[in-house]
Amino acid sequence: MQRTAVYWVIYEISDSALLLGLTVFCSQFPSFLLSIMGGVVSDRYNRFRVLLTTQVASLIQAVTLSILVYVDSYEAWHLLTLSVVLGCINAFDVPARQAMIYDMIDKKEDLPNAIALNSSMVNAARLIGPAISGVVLEKFGAEICFLSNGVSFLAVIISLLLMKLPVFVPRERNTTIMHDLQEGLHYLKSTPSIGKVMLMLACVSFLSLPYVTLLPIYARDIFSGSASTFGLLNSFVGLGAVSGGLLLASLKTGTNLKKVLFRCTLIFGVGLMAFAYMQIYVVALICIAITGFGMMSQTTISNTLIQTTVAPAMRGRVISYYAMAFFGMQPIGGLMVGSIAHAMGAPFTIFCQGVATLLIAFIFFPFLRRDILLRKQRMKLKQVEEQVVEST
Repeated sequence: MQRTAVYWVIYEISDSALLLGLTVFCSQFPSFLLSIMGGVVSDRYNRFRVLLTTQVASLIQAVTLSILVYVDSYEAWHLLTLSVVLGCINAFDVPARQAMIYDMIDKKEDLPNAIALNSSMVNAARLIGPAISGVVLEKFGAEICFLSNGVSFLAVIISLLLMKLPVFVPRERNTTIMHDLQEGLHYLKSTPSIGKVMLMLACVSFLSLPYVTLLPIYARDIFSGSASTFGLLNSFVGLGAVSGGLLLASLKTGTNLKKVLFRCTLIFGVGLMAFAYMQIYVVALICIAITGFGMMSQTTISNTLIQTTVAPAMRGRVISYYAMAFFGMQPIGGLMVGSIAHAMGAPFTIFCQGVATLLIAFIFFPFLRRDILLRKQRMKLKQVEEQVVEST
């Protein structure tokens, strides 16, 4: 609700696609700068306490935003500054939150399904939140969206306090934080099965994911709608994302995720191209839902492949690089997308993003295909070994 309201308010007071891109940049670029440090903090300290701290900080940020808008003494730079604050908080929140999923799961073979269910929960909020936000924006104003977000953190904090987690046992540290940072980077370079997936995700985050920056333009200028129209567009993105999450959560253990990753990246690109010049609102909603399906599936599979491959001792640091690739590249791409849309128009920009997404899929296809073939060879070898054992 808060994100939807911030984008809408910024576009209402500025009427600028470039400033929309700057808003994305301010809210997510701090994550790019600080997420590595967030990963080190996640590996060195109690993740539960890290999360508790970030939730309290997020509550204060949301309430401050609500008060500013309520007293009607704000300008665009106020919203941008508070977006930077939230980005800094998220830099420490995301690595701890994602790494804690692993700690919560007893049977580690269930981890891929758990990650998919977690993403489904997030995208269910993405489905419901913007729709509610659109109505609240029209009926009550943006300050109620921000206040609702602030109140919601109370539920999160209470939920955290009620969780029964394994007792945190601090490990003896003989290394500096800088050494931990270097160790994480070296691990990533020496593990190409993670590094290539991370690089593909970074490309998608830079060139493809910032399409959401331009949705206010579609809602108001192309479909001649209001805040509710904008909220509904975001909700259909969430609808497609939830569908993708449920599909991934239902996959059988042992499913070749890299094959699914390639197909979902193609779906993402095709969805963007179909949506770009669509003038019929109902059909555009279907296209944006397909886009959300491909987007969510692509990013969640990347997360799953990384989490199921990484060594436990490196989990927080590697997830911080994941956060850099996922959240950090979007703001830079958002600035670029906003600039292109300002000069060339939103439809042309999103169509180009769709083409870029297809190119990314085919550029990384040789890497994905090689891993698929190696996987098949290992499976055949395992079957032969089982047959030999049975015959003897």
